Order: sequence, then structure tokens, then C-alpha cells
Amino acid sequence: MEKYSVSGMSCAACQAHVEKAVSRVAGVTSCSVSLLTNSMSVEGTASEDDIIKAVTDAGYGASRLGAEQKSPGMREREKALDDTELPAMKKRLAYSAAVLLVLMYFSMGHMMLGLPVPAVFENHVCLGILEMLLSLIVLFINRKFFTKGFGAVLHGGSNMDTLVALGSAASFGYSLAALFSMAYAMGEHDMAEVERLSMNGMWFESAAMIPTLITIGKTLEAYSKGRTTDALRGLMRLAPDKATLLRDGKEVVVDIGEVKVGDIFAVRAGESIPVDGIITGGGAAVNESALTGESIPVDKTVGDTVSAATVDQSGYIVCRATGVGEDTMLSKIIKTVYDAAATKAPIARIADRVSAVFVPCVVGISLLTLAGWLIAGSGFTAAFTRAVSVLVISCPCALGLATPVAIMAGSGLGAKNGILYKTASALEMCGRTEIIALDKTGTITCGAPRVTDVIPLSGCTREELLRAAYSLESKSRHPLAAAVSGYCAGQGIEADDITDLRELAGNGLSAVCAGRKLCAGNERFISQHCALSEDIGKRAGALSGEGKTPVFFSADGKVIGIIAVADAVRDESPQAIAELKALGIEVVMLTGDNAVTAQAVGRKAGVDRVFAGILPDGKERLIRELQKYGRVAMVGDGINDAPALTRADIGMAVAAGTDIAADAADVVLMKSLLTDVPAAVRTSRAVIRNIHENLFWAFFYNIICIPLAIGLYQLIFSWNFEMKPVIGAAAMSLSSVTVCLNALRLNLFAVHDGRSDRPYKRRGKSVIPADILPEDKKEDIKMQKTITIEGMMCAHCEAAVRKALEAIDGVNVSEVSHEKGAAVVETAGNVSDDALKKAVEDKDYKVVSIA
Repeated sequence: MEKYSVSGMSCAACQAHVEKAVSRVAGVTSCSVSLLTNSMSVEGTASEDDIIKAVTDAGYGASRLGAEQKSPGMREREKALDDTELPAMKKRLAYSAAVLLVLMYFSMGHMMLGLPVPAVFENHVCLGILEMLLSLIVLFINRKFFTKGFGAVLHGGSNMDTLVALGSAASFGYSLAALFSMAYAMGEHDMAEVERLSMNGMWFESAAMIPTLITIGKTLEAYSKGRTTDALRGLMRLAPDKATLLRDGKEVVVDIGEVKVGDIFAVRAGESIPVDGIITGGGAAVNESALTGESIPVDKTVGDTVSAATVDQSGYIVCRATGVGEDTMLSKIIKTVYDAAATKAPIARIADRVSAVFVPCVVGISLLTLAGWLIAGSGFTAAFTRAVSVLVISCPCALGLATPVAIMAGSGLGAKNGILYKTASALEMCGRTEIIALDKTGTITCGAPRVTDVIPLSGCTREELLRAAYSLESKSRHPLAAAVSGYCAGQGIEADDITDLRELAGNGLSAVCAGRKLCAGNERFISQHCALSEDIGKRAGALSGEGKTPVFFSADGKVIGIIAVADAVRDESPQAIAELKALGIEVVMLTGDNAVTAQAVGRKAGVDRVFAGILPDGKERLIRELQKYGRVAMVGDGINDAPALTRADIGMAVAAGTDIAADAADVVLMKSLLTDVPAAVRTSRAVIRNIHENLFWAFFYNIICIPLAIGLYQLIFSWNFEMKPVIGAAAMSLSSVTVCLNALRLNLFAVHDGRSDRPYKRRGKSVIPADILPEDKKEDIKMQKTITIEGMMCAHCEAAVRKALEAIDGVNVSEVSHEKGAAVVETAGNVSDDALKKAVEDKDYKVVSIA
């Protein structure tokens, strides 16, 4: 996708005209133009010259953004968002208002209020000439309306400026004709006609006031549009301009552009970190609120990563640069928000279709209004007034701004809170989600085993149990051993020296400590070294039922305790899932773990449905089935989640996960907190509501005001009211400002406040059926199961079990181990546990469990 900057656009019709012109270029497959960011995204094989020529031929300007790279740089993006429009508007408005006030003094102050003027202007023709000259000055100051408006017509298009130019030019032309008529009447000494024309025939003040009032509206609109991009500009300004590099043992301050990957830089307390890097020396408390929205500083030490624009609040650190320029996390966030604003939400298509034909229709309605009132017997002046009012009161700007200002404000709001929407479509569709599928490991849970229970037995104290456990497990590299060792170290426990360490892979380990034989391992391993009572077995079973793994410890043939380890549910997961349910979303959990563990985690987290033993390709197929019952969002963090993230209507990735998951996702959660999932949905729904309000106002305004300008209400309700062009111009300006101000309300939205949550109206079936997979689809879903088997003694037993299981259609055997007493298989969804059990037991082995 190539990015271009487009100049000269003023309304939705301009946007539609540029899109139409570029879409006609051979080789262009898609084109999206953003009126808000004055940018254009083009996909296809068309050359840069052809695209720029198409835009130029349409009457606008274009230039490539980031000519040396595929995406615009940070400075280019900031330049594209620079408010060059507002200062020019203010100057234009000041000059126009100054001249208009003089014109109003002569045209209305003298004529209506009798204010004094030089004697020469008591002559109506002289006064008319002065008014004409003053109005010409105002029209010249606002000549852009005429050059753009009539220029668009010459290039086969039309826009808002066309309506303003036509209305103002018609008023000026009519007034000029009246002035010539007045001069002729005065030459004929027809003073009655001169008086009539001076009171009713000259609209020079209207011709000048129309562009001036529109300029007032455009100035307020430019200010409001600028405010919607404040969040994005604020992110851009976070990037430091200087960096302190360490060269030959000395600190050298350089421009940020001189920093290269591998350079060593230093950061003192109170300074912003210039680029992404890894700490190689020192430690600091780093405030990462600029990237994650989390205000609590994070302690960083050697080996930890730091990101550009975060602030060192205390401490001195030395870092090695790993990401500079466009490769920093800050630049990637800015690119995501900028690109999202440059894309279009599906809801914007309604406004686009209307905008494309709006101006020609308004011109046609204006001509019909003139003809209709003339046919009805109205005077030319009254008919002409209404025709001009139709031109100036119609507003395509509000239609064009309704969606992009809300998208920009919503994207900025999300970025400030650590939620990145990659496209406008993602921002819209996120709020329409009806089913959310959550990956278990690393999303609902912490992603690493942690100690959950410490149960001393046989008179052993807690400290004695932990000391024995630490002495044994500190020598093992097993993940469960690492969890136990880390916990003991955190409790301040000291390990004793051990000898004669023996480790049986997948089962346990033993060693001698202070003359005692210590053992640690699973139930099967410990039972070979000591007797397990029924009470201990029940305790272990209860822990297993909660999704925890019990690790047994014994000393000299006596069980001294159990330490349970599990991939614990994140503290915020139950709250996040409860909030999703309050939003009317059904929550399901997908995992490759066994059913017992998965169900335990699912109960604790509070999900509606649990799908266990699902392999990566199975997750993608299951998402496909879930989509039959509603719009599905998938939340994951690993490489194995990427296919499902891509398949889902909306993919959400936590930033702490893999880059592949983040690339496959539509939304990235920078804080890696599950509570940001309902926040993302909440933000999206607020944006959708705002867009609906904006579109309602834009359509409602035109539906109400155009008939008012035509005079239909006067005919139907006998109202004694005639719309003046000046009032129409003021109303036109107000409509665009209202849309922009309404979008600014999003900046006040609290994304984590769920007190006003309401369910979204579901599409299709409201409940996922208990058996979601039809029989003919079950074979598409691969599941992983662990079969615990008693009786296997050697490699020949393993071969017999493997052969029996592989004889079942749809079963693939991953591992069979007589040492572990288990077989791990991948099965199609239509393979029952009974079929697996029968195959093994037919070979005279006993199946204890299948999970």
C-alpha cells in the first residue's frame, strides 16, 4: 500500500471525486482518501506518476509520502497533521470581517438605520458602486471558494465550494444587474424605480456575507478537526530530539537521527528514553504511560527492554539500542493510529455514496426551485432568493466529516489507553462483536506455572517442606521445578547442599540431604518410594480437579507435603470476562490443554464455554464454526494463535505475546491486560454511537433545511417565513462545526468504566449450541488428548499401544511412554474416548483416564 498527501480538498464531494479519479487508473485495485488527514492510500500496480496525474487532472494536488520507504516517516506524518489551515483561515476571516463591517454600515446601517454617510453616497448609484467594490474585495479575499468550486466543475466534478461560489456569484450578478438598472432608471429620472431597486434589488452584502459566514464555519471546523488529532500529535511530540551516546567512555549528545542499532546510550533520572533498547547497566523506575496508559512506573534492570518516549523517573541506566527511527515501538504505535485514520470504516460508505451525487442534486433542486416559484407566479426576486438559499444552506461537509472525525478521536483515545486499532474497520467491527474466543495460556492465565498451594503433611512444618523442596528443585530444569524454586527464593528460603541427585525425566527426582533421602515428583513416582494414604490421594485429586498439578515430596519413605503448581488465572481475568458478559458477549475459551485443567480454569475465570485439547489448526476451524452464530473476536498471544486471529472477524493480540500474533491481529493490547478487551469493545461502541449521531445530524440537517429553503413549509403550513441566503450560509457553517464538536466528546469517554454497559443486539442465534460441531465437521477439528495407561513395562508395550491407537481412523499418536505411563494423541473431533479406551484395553492394558 502506497501513501500520498492530497491537497485542495474541502469537503466530502472532493474526497469522493479524488477516489473516483484514482480508482479509474489502470492497475489500481483500491483507493481510500481521508479528508481529515488529507491523505490517500492506494493499492495496486499503478505507477506513482499515473496516480499523481489522476489527482492533478481532477483539480487537486498530490505527493508521495515517504518516497524512500513504504510508509511515511514520523516527521512526515506530523507535517501532514500540522494545522496550516487554521492560521490561514483566521487571517482570511479577519480581513473579510473588517471589510464586511464597512459594507454592512453602508448597506444596512445607512439604508435601514439612517446612520450618517458622506454626502456623495446619498446618491443610490454611488452607494451601489461602493457596495459593489467592497463586496468584490471580500470575494477576492475568499477567492479560494471560486477557484476550487468552479475549478472542480471544469474537471468534471463538484464540491461544497461549488455551492458557495454559485450562491455568492448569483447574488453578486443579480445585484450588479440591479445596479445597472438603477443607473439606467436614474438617467431616465425614474426615482421610484431607483428607490425600489435600492431597497430590494441589490444584495452585495449577501454576496459578501455568504463566503464570510462560511469562512467562520470553516475556521471553527478547522479548529475542531485539529483537536481530534491532538492525541496523535501528542504521541509524535513524545519522541526526544537528542540522545546521550557513550563513545570511548565519554558522553556525547547527538541528534536522535544519528543513533544506530547497537549504539550504547545513557539515560539519567527525569530524561526520556530516546530509542528502544536493552539495559546493559544500572536500573531505573520507568514510566511507560506514553505507550501503555499505565501510570505506575515499572522497575527495570539489566536485561530488561526499554522503549522510546518512556521516562526514567529514578536511577541511571546504560542501554544498547535495538530499535531506532521507524523501528521503535512509539513509531509503530503512531503508524498504526495514523493508518487507521487514513482508512475507512464500513459505515462511512453510506456518506460516500450520498456525497458523490449530493452537489449535482442540490444544483438541480436550486434550478427547480427557481423555475417552480416563477411558474407559481412568484416574483423573480423571491424565486431567486429561494434558489440561492438552497445552494448555500446545503452542506456535504457534515456528511464527509461524520465518520473520519469520530474515527480519529476514537483511535487517539484507544492509543492513550494502550489499545491500538490497526484500521477504521477494526475500530467499528470491534464494537459489533457477539462472541469472544479467548486463548487460555498467556491470555486468561499468566502463561507460566506458579505455586498456588503449599500443604505440609506428617508433622512437617511449612518452612521445612519449602527448604526440602528448594534443595531438590533448584537442581532441576523442569518448568514445574523452576516454579517451585522461584517461589521458595521469594519466600526467603535457603537451599541445603545435596548429593547423589537422580532425575527420572517426566516423573521426579531424588537426592540425599543431611543423611536423609528426599524425593519429589508425581503421584506415580512418589508411590514407588512410600505409601500414600487415602486422605493424601483425595487431597491430590481435589487439586487436580482445580486444574493444578500436585508435586509430592517425601523424606526417608514418608510423605512430608504437597506443593501445587498451576498456570494461575490472571487477577483481572474474572473481572474482564464479567464485563464482557455485561456487554452481552458470549465468552468461550480455547486451549490445547486437557479437559480437566481447562474446565477448572474456565470455572474460575467465568467463561461460558470451554473447548479443550484444541490444536492450532483446530482453533482456526472452530472459529469458523463459531462465526455461524455471530461475529467472533479472537484474543491470543502466541504463534499458534495466528491462524485463528486471522480467521476471526476481529483478532486481538496482547503486546507481551509474539510479533507474529501482533501482525495477524486487528487490535493490539499494549498493556497485555485482559480488562483492555472490554475496554476496546466499549471504545468501539462509543465511536459507533458518535458516528450514528453525526450521520443523523448531517442527514437531518439537510432533510429539514433544504425544504425550508425551497419554501415547502410555507406552502404546506402557510408559514410567513422566507429563508434568506445569509441565514442559509450561517446554518451551513453550523452543521459542520456541530459534527466536529460532537466527535470531540469522545475525548471525555472513560474506556474502563463499565457502569453504563449495555448488551449489543445479537445477529442470528443467541446461544452457541452445546454440540457446536455437526458430525460431518467434527473430523476437521484436531484435539490433543493424554491417555493414562497402566501395565506398560517396555518398548514393546509402547509399540503395541501405538499400533492399536493408530489403527483408529483420525488418530495420530504423538508419544507413548511406559516410563510416564501415558500416551499423547491427536484426534479428530469425531473420535470418542470410548473408542480410544477400547483400542488400548483390547491389548490387555488398563486405561486409567483420558484428558
